Amino acid sequence: MAVAPLPPVSSRPAPAPAPMSEGARLVNVFIAPARTFSDLRRTARWWAPWLAISIFSLIFIYAIDKQVGFEQVSKNQIAHSARADQFDKLPPDQQAKQLQVSSKIISIFAYGSPAFILFYVLVETLALWVTFKFAAGGETTFGQAYAISMYAGMVGIVGAVLGTISLFAGVNPEGFDINNPVGTNLAYYLDPETTGKFVRAMASSLDVMNVWTIVLIGIGFACTSKVKRSTAIGIVAGWYLFFKLATSAIASFS
Repeated sequence: MAVAPLPPVSSRPAPAPAPMSEGARLVNVFIAPARTFSDLRRTARWWAPWLAISIFSLIFIYAIDKQVGFEQVSKNQIAHSARADQFDKLPPDQQAKQLQVSSKIISIFAYGSPAFILFYVLVETLALWVTFKFAAGGETTFGQAYAISMYAGMVGIVGAVLGTISLFAGVNPEGFDINNPVGTNLAYYLDPETTGKFVRAMASSLDVMNVWTIVLIGIGFACTSKVKRSTAIGIVAGWYLFFKLATSAIASFS
């Protein structure tokens, strides 16, 4: 019995996915992150997410400036710090001088956030890239890793929008916490007067935005290297837990 010949197998490689525009990358990081991060293997540009994050960050800072004021922000921080009693004992003129200096420093760091974002992402990327490169055998380049962190950081835009809305909707200036302005984490709902600083700092790690960012960074490294997605997310989560433990311990003494 004759056997029908098999059809010839095409030796042509599968067509490469079409390159994505910067706009498509920005949108897909929220709805189809694997597409955005896979495209970073083609080109690891990071300026578009940095620009978007910077714009929304400055809008949020402007809202704080207008609706709360940096002097009130400074008062709130002092009130919940270890030097609150010492500050209350100072003469009014010295209190005013300290508030003027501290509010100026806060405003400089706030409005200078676009530059500080570049540095923060650099430090974060270095720690993650070294871990993936030498501990997990990842093939992600440093440039790709930097772009991954920057794109994943776009989750902060959601927090900035929510914070801006809440500020203009009406917020109690005396209860505003610049370090925890939106109720996306457990610490936001804890009373700072009755809850220890270490507990509150650790409770702030249970944040929807931070968990979302961790998952995105893990997806990014999985898309640009041979590391499994679950392993990649675990590595990022481990670094995040270490960071929160260290900063929470420091906060407990401040």
